[in-house]
Amino acid sequence: MGNGVGAAGKRRQPSLAQLRAFSAVAEHLHFRDAAAAIGMSQPALSGAVSALEETLGVTLLERTTRKVLLSPAGERLAVRVKAVLEEVRSLLAEAEAVRAPFTGALRLGVIPTVAPYLLPTVLRLVHGRYPDLDLQVHEEQTGSLLDGLAAGRLDLLLLAVPLGIQGVVELPLYDEDFVLVTPLGHPLGGRTGIPREALKELNLLLLDEGHCLRDQALDICREAGRADAPVTTTAAGLATLVQLVAGGLGCTLLPHTAVRVETSRSDRLLTGAFAEPAPSRRIALAMRAGAARGAEYRELADALREALRPLPVRVLGAGS
Repeated sequence: MGNGVGAAGKRRQPSLAQLRAFSAVAEHLHFRDAAAAIGMSQPALSGAVSALEETLGVTLLERTTRKVLLSPAGERLAVRVKAVLEEVRSLLAEAEAVRAPFTGALRLGVIPTVAPYLLPTVLRLVHGRYPDLDLQVHEEQTGSLLDGLAAGRLDLLLLAVPLGIQGVVELPLYDEDFVLVTPLGHPLGGRTGIPREALKELNLLLLDEGHCLRDQALDICREAGRADAPVTTTAAGLATLVQLVAGGLGCTLLPHTAVRVETSRSDRLLTGAFAEPAPSRRIALAMRAGAARGAEYRELADALREALRPLPVRVLGAGS
């Protein structure tokens, strides 16, 4: 392999395309998946990685017929390359923010138990107040959203907190109560002032694993004194969960913002309100600490708090 030294005796510089290609391969350990991830053809990707090896004068990959492995040098340099690419992204974002705030792309990640109920408000706000902002929405579960934020794939998240993750800044928006949803004829249906202890006796239907709302429901059950995990039937989304309740399979907990949308699809449902303080969740925007567009995101959070006031939530102050 060459030593990456040009005719003038100066070491050549790697290109950003070469660094992106190698970073993608280091992440996926698969040429086809890496090429798809960055929108590059497989031959071009392979060529870019080979060119980077030539430029740096080191072997980055160990290629076998069945799989791709990072060499020891590749393991070390992959970390540095990822940091370089993140700095380049920050540079471009900083330049964009300086040039014109609230323009360009904003990649917003939203959890599924928030997206259908808040996005109409978010979209109205963005289209009305920030018409030059290219809002791109990605609905994913919390773990995937946090990975996307850390990797620079997403700019801002809308999700349940607290997260307690170093390097992530939370901008609280509101608290909302959970509502008990029951089938017709259930003794708790339509009641107010339901004690949390009632959850100990219920057949509670939950979302699949990976949804933060499932974890919150289990925490509420534990706080009510229920030791077991009441899981006999699960669903991938709240719409299915509510239909299972309508069919008489059990009860469930819905965040208040979801109640009107989800219960309007069936006349075989009743809702019940818990005694104060009702079990609740907090929703916030989350951004990377030191984000180049942090001031914009804080302004967006302020605007969003005002826009959310008509919803059945308790809007929080900026310092909550």
